[in-house]
This record gives sequence, structure tokens and C-alpha cells, in this order.
Amino acid sequence: MFLKTIDKYIIGELIKMFLISIFAMTMVLYLDKFLFMAEMIVNRGVSSIELFMMMVYISPAFLAITIPMAVLMASVVTFNQFSAHNEWIAMKACNMSFMELMKPVLFFSLFAYFLANIVMFWALPWGNQSYKVLVYDIIKNRANVDIKPNVFNRDFKNLILLVKERQENSSLKGVFIADTSKPESPQIITSEEGVIFSNRETLKIQLKLNNGTIHDLSNQGSDYQTLNFDRYDINLSLPDTERLEQEALVGNRELSFPKIIEKIKEMKKKGLPTSGPEVELSKKFSIPFTCLLFAFLGAPLGIKSSRSGKSGSFGITLAVIMLYYVGLIMTQNLGRIGKIHSYTSVWIPNAILIVVVVYVLYKMQKELPFKFLEVFVGLLMTVVEFFKRLFGKNNKILSSKRMGNRKSISARPTLDGIDQLRKVSNHRKQG
Repeated sequence: MFLKTIDKYIIGELIKMFLISIFAMTMVLYLDKFLFMAEMIVNRGVSSIELFMMMVYISPAFLAITIPMAVLMASVVTFNQFSAHNEWIAMKACNMSFMELMKPVLFFSLFAYFLANIVMFWALPWGNQSYKVLVYDIIKNRANVDIKPNVFNRDFKNLILLVKERQENSSLKGVFIADTSKPESPQIITSEEGVIFSNRETLKIQLKLNNGTIHDLSNQGSDYQTLNFDRYDINLSLPDTERLEQEALVGNRELSFPKIIEKIKEMKKKGLPTSGPEVELSKKFSIPFTCLLFAFLGAPLGIKSSRSGKSGSFGITLAVIMLYYVGLIMTQNLGRIGKIHSYTSVWIPNAILIVVVVYVLYKMQKELPFKFLEVFVGLLMTVVEFFKRLFGKNNKILSSKRMGNRKSISARPTLDGIDQLRKVSNHRKQG
């Protein structure tokens, strides 16, 4: 019964810190998008509901990054507090071994592992696809609203559009287009009528023209050609559509698992290199697996960094996260260009972590000293203490200056009073 209570207590503390960490880290990533969202409201007239849905669709891409980070943070901070408040000593006094205390950590890591799998395999593809549909609707609505009769429209890239009449069913009458997409051969297109057609797949808006003429001027004005047509299609794209996609999404634009498999098969049939989608496929398994390793690595790190308090545990977490993600980025880039095997490239950081975790857990269970972790923690503690002293000295200098100013101000009236007493006594003596 006692063990069961301890397990519940440890799991509760881990989940509480995990939720706090994942919320804080996700909000930090959102800070990079606030300016973009403000631009969407001001320049595009995006409603608050559309903005909220855009944040929801972007969230899986953030969670794919923050879930492993939050697992490490929760494990380090929780066991750091256990050690700092002597709860770790009390647990050992009850004849509880280190591996017994890792049972609730195992349950917590499995919970985070399944949550990360849901994000990678389901939420992330759903969020990307839903975001594309939302962007498409914004583009479509803007195009339909801004195309007004007898007004030059310059919203579309390299095109100037003018129409005489516009009907409710998106059909246009008397269309005039100046196409400057090819500066060496600009075109003037006129048509009796046209229809706006939207394509959800490519996020493009097509203008289908009927019964018109193309006036082509090439070779620096020396040649002039005209071409009559019965049907002609033009792709209309807003100038910052690509920028909108790049700023709103934060990487991890992987397709769903079946679509990646299908894409790899199609590329193999065409004889194209498949290292890129193979790396993305392997990441769907490697990133959730990191949650298991971070949970078991964080407990020893938290116990060994108890002397430095919360600031030390935070610094250790940042250092481990930085080392892991720098290694992940390097190996996945090498895998994409074919320098190393594409499927195993993103597993190299995990393989290194497995060795470190096994080493640390063995030492903690046997209660043996290990120099590797002590040197690592000691180095980080030195850095943390240096910054503490640095900022502490600055605060002391500022406070001492303020106290000195206060003393000089308070001393002036005392000196003035002494002078007045001297004058009075001299006046009495003279009298």
C-alpha cells in the first residue's frame, strides 16, 4: 500500500510538471507567430475565429517538438525537488531501490510516448491539411472580394486585372489582363468572359477565359503577335502565398504514414532518390521514442543537481535538449543528402542516449560514483553559479550606489544644522 501511494505521488508530480512545461514551451514558440498573426488580422481581415483555428492547426507542429522537451524537464525538476527536500533520502530509508522508484517514471514515459505518437501519426498530418484548407479559403475569399468592376486589381503576382462586370456566381465580363510574369515577352490578354475556379490541392485560383485574344510583344518590341483562343486558363496566386505558408508552419510538414509510404514507392518507380521521405518516415518513430529515454535520463540528472536548485535543473535540461537536437539536425541532414543511411540517421542520437541512460541507471542502482555525470553536472553548475554571481554583483553595485546617494542626501541637512549652531554661538559670544 505504501509503494502504491509513493507511485501515485511520483506520477502526479511528473504529470503536473509535464503539463506546466509543455504549456510554457508551446507559448514560447507561439511568440514567434504573434507578429504574423497581427499582420493577418490587419492586412487580410482574418476573423478571430479563423485566427484561433489557425493556432489550433499549428499546435501539433509545436507539440512534436515540446513533448520530448517537457518530459525531460518534468523528470529533472521533479527528482531535483525530491532530493532538495530530502524526500529522496526518506525513500531510500524505506529500503526502496532506485529502480523501484523508476516504475512510476516508466508509466509516465509510456504516457508521453503514446501522446507523441498520436501527434506524429495523426495530429500533425491533420493540422497541416486543415491549415492548407484554411489558407485556401482566405485566399479565395480575398480574391472574390477584391475583384471589383472597373477597378485595376494588383493583388495577384505579376498580373494586373480589370473587368467590366462581375456577377454573383464569380463569372466576369469584359476581362483585361496585363501579364508581366515573363519580362522579356509581356502579354496583354482580353476576353469576353471568364470564370473564377478554385483549386484546393494547389491553393491556387484559376481564371478560365472564353473567346479572347492574346497580344504578345517579344524581342524587345521588335515582334508583335496575336493569338485568338476559345478557352484559356490562367493561374492566379497572391504574391505572398508562399511566405504565408512558411511563416505559419514551423517545420515537420510530413505527410501521413500511408502517404509517405506511397510517395516512396512512386519515387522508386521513377528512379528518384528517396532519402528525404525515408528520413521523415523514420522521424515518426524516433522522436516519440525519445520520450522514453528523456524520462529515465532526467531522474539521475535531477538528483545530482539538487544543490543548485531549480535554476541548475533548468540549465541542465537546456543543455541536454540543445545537445540532442543539434545532433538530430546534423544526422537527419546527412541522411537526406545520402551521406549516411536514411532510416538510421535520426536514430543515431537515440542510440547515444540509450548508452548514456543504461550507464547512469546502472550507477544509480548500485550507488556507485560515476565521473562522467559528475563532471557534466559540475561544469553546468559552474556556468550557472558564474551567471548568478555576475548578476548578483550588478545588483549589489546598484544597491550600494542607491544607499550612498541616500546617505549623502540625508547628511546635508545635518551639516547645515551644525553651521547654523556655530553662527548662533558666535553671535552670542560677540554680543
